Amino acid sequence: NGGFKENVTRVQRELFQGINNSRFGAPHIIISGAPGSGKGTQCENIVKQYNVVHISTGDILREHVKGGTDLGKQAKEFMSKGELVPDELVISMVKAKLSEPEVQKKGWLLDGFPRTPAQAQALAAAGVTADVFLQLEVPDEVLVERICGRRTDPVTGKIYHLKFNPPPADATVQGRLVHRADDTEEALRTRLVAYHKNVNGILDFYKDISVTVNGHSNGGFKENVARVQREIEDGIDQSRQH
Repeated sequence: NGGFKENVTRVQRELFQGINNSRFGAPHIIISGAPGSGKGTQCENIVKQYNVVHISTGDILREHVKGGTDLGKQAKEFMSKGELVPDELVISMVKAKLSEPEVQKKGWLLDGFPRTPAQAQALAAAGVTADVFLQLEVPDEVLVERICGRRTDPVTGKIYHLKFNPPPADATVQGRLVHRADDTEEALRTRLVAYHKNVNGILDFYKDISVTVNGHSNGGFKENVARVQREIEDGIDQSRQH
């Protein structure tokens, strides 16, 4: 849809990536970031740049449950009771996804997984290794400002931010905006405590391939994207030299 030039650029990028993958092996990237760190945007850019398969455990769980697989049926039992799906089930699903031909060929981007030291150990025991562990670092106070200012319009599904992307000055729209329970400061700070505890536990595990990127630089969005890309390229290059 982007026109001839964009198509040519995309074909060139995919061809270049395909040649590199056949020479050196497909890229294997793990990304970690707190809620509001910009991880979703970075994932989109990494997929576009490297043509890897984006893997989120939430998506995988939904796929298995919807598809009625054995793993999905087991997971559904825990989910229907409001319980967390055990690590061994999630690892089995991740392994199944990583073994798919397309993922083997293109490489992968594991989004927000592993979250805990136990998951990192289980992944390593399953023979899954990454080229780069990318951590987006943003001060908690910035995350609180980013998340707690969010408001959702339940009619259109649009998400606004009271400071950065204000809703229209329409009284009807403003009157129906919802502040999600997850987006309150109390809920967010609880999630951040858990996030920091878990990340600190897995950073040691990936210290040789770990890259920390400031997700709150003054240079703005484009500079952040370029810096993340540079760090990933360096990490992949180093991994391929070993």
